[in-house]
This record gives sequence, C-alpha cells and structure tokens, in this order.
Amino acid sequence: MRWIIRLDEGLAWLSKLCGWIACVAMILMAANVFYDVVTRYVFSDVSIGMQEMEWHLYSVVFLMGIPYALRTDGHVRVDVFYTNWQQKNKAWINLIGALIFVIPFAYLIGVYGYSFAVDAYEMGEGSGDPGGLPHRWIIKSVIPVSAFFIGTAGLNMITYAIRVLAGEKSYESEHSAGGLA
Repeated sequence: MRWIIRLDEGLAWLSKLCGWIACVAMILMAANVFYDVVTRYVFSDVSIGMQEMEWHLYSVVFLMGIPYALRTDGHVRVDVFYTNWQQKNKAWINLIGALIFVIPFAYLIGVYGYSFAVDAYEMGEGSGDPGGLPHRWIIKSVIPVSAFFIGTAGLNMITYAIRVLAGEKSYESEHSAGGLA
C-alpha cells in the first residue's frame, strides 16, 4: 500500500504543476489582453501576433487546467447525486469513470493530437495573417502534452480512490480545503 501512497502523491504533484502552469498562462493572457486594449484604444495600433497570442494562452489555460480540475474534483459531474453519496460509492464512481472515460479519452487525444502537432511541424505551419505568429506547431504540441497529463490525472483518480476505499483518505477532507493535501 505504501507504493500507492507515493504514486498518488507524485501524480497529485504533477496535477498541481499543471494548475500552476494554467495559472501563469492566465496571468500572461490577462496582461496580453490589457496590452491589446491599450494599444488599440490609446495608440490606435493593432498587433495580429498579440491577438493570436491570446488564444494560444487561452489554450494553455484550458488544456493544462483539465488535469488540475480532475485532481481537485472541479470537473463536471452530476453533483446533485454525487454529493450525498458515501465515500466508498464516490471512490467507485471515480475509479470506474477514470478507467472507462478519462484514461481512454486521454489516449485518443494524445494519439490524434500528436499527429496533429507533427503535421503542423512538418508543414511549417504558421499564421495565415500578416504579422501573425509563426510555428503554429508549438501551440498544437500542447494538445498531446496535455493528454499525457490528463492520463496521469486519471491514474491519480484511481490511486486516490484506492486510498479512499482503504479508509485512508476522504474526498471531503481533500477538496474542502481548496487545494491539494
């Protein structure tokens, strides 16, 4: 059981790292939007590259925020039922959900996202707009990277559920504190 605890804590750390990356990307995106607004309305200037950077950063926020949301139970679920269930029922739902949905989904996104990023790299894909960002493969490569972390978050859902089933952890103590234990 000790290896499950160490694995669970290591996977939790990875999910937390993804949360920090998403947070930093959100701050950078807010600064980028502020810059765009000031340059547009104060200086009557527009940067296509900076506008494209907004959706690039938003993609990072979204894609890297998913593993963190899975770890902290911030994902979509029918909480009307789930909230009142016992710990062991919640653990079984999370364990089965991770095995049936999260990990296979991450695998598919990883496989197709990898091909998507490689194709963009091989084509030398860049922005179609003058002044846009080159090297579009960089942002497209975040898709398979995110899929890897979603897969590790799914595995983390399983290891945490095992700890709950063993009576070592509970979902309320972990997530009511607003962060990772």
